[in-house]
Amino acid sequence: MLDFLPPRLMNAVHHVNLNLLYELRVRADKPLRANVGGVFRYLGGEGVCEREEGALFPTMKEVSDTLFAASGYSLYSSAEQIRRGFLTGAAGERIGIAGSCVTERGSVLSVHSVTSLCIRIPHAVKGCAEEIYRKCLRDRLCSLILLSPPGEGKTTLLRDLARLVCERKMCNVLVSDERGELSAGDLGATSDVIRFAEKLTAFTAGIRAMRPELIVTDELLPEDYAAVRRATESGICVFASAHLVRVADVPEKLFDRYILLDGLGKVGKICGADGNALD
Repeated sequence: MLDFLPPRLMNAVHHVNLNLLYELRVRADKPLRANVGGVFRYLGGEGVCEREEGALFPTMKEVSDTLFAASGYSLYSSAEQIRRGFLTGAAGERIGIAGSCVTERGSVLSVHSVTSLCIRIPHAVKGCAEEIYRKCLRDRLCSLILLSPPGEGKTTLLRDLARLVCERKMCNVLVSDERGELSAGDLGATSDVIRFAEKLTAFTAGIRAMRPELIVTDELLPEDYAAVRRATESGICVFASAHLVRVADVPEKLFDRYILLDGLGKVGKICGADGNALD
């Protein structure tokens, strides 16, 4: 995990409990910050520190070296991911990229002079989705979507839901992992994974070739609901997530359960197919 970090940053991370490290913010010539246990803290050479003055200040070279190492030392082979604003590390770390975009006719061709990295560290929290399983899935399999702002544990919950369904219902589960992050962990013995394909392609190919009873995917955008509709019209359940905070903002009401999170990994309100809260 995080093996692509340059020595100075790796040494700082080694002083932090990786089980509590959720995110690392690496910005050129700005203080290094980390989300530790749900709270952003400065990170110095000896780990967490209280003041900005004690933090490490990554150099532009360290930012570039981090990106180069995370790409497997081949930015060319990762060009498509980088064009889309992220890179996935070997252990499923998702690395968001900010820099200067090169565009042509409104489309991003590449990102140069990368100045900031947002490194999200995947975690497998066994049992974290037990409440959702008990309230929504114990009696029968159904389609559901997790809603919350970024960083509240939707991906971690989806991983555990996939594992629970595999273990307890012995279903054939297809995981559509567009960014290579969702499949970083135990998804269960009856799961299959399609990585790095856009959702409609993965859903269509998976339905034809793998005969899933459930498809699990992450971070739906408006254009992705055609893939969900393709599955549900075929009689296949879908587990998904989206960066939304209201059921009313879900573009298409294709799910049986809408689960709004209330903080990191915490289930808030659960709504039925009609959008109304369930008791």
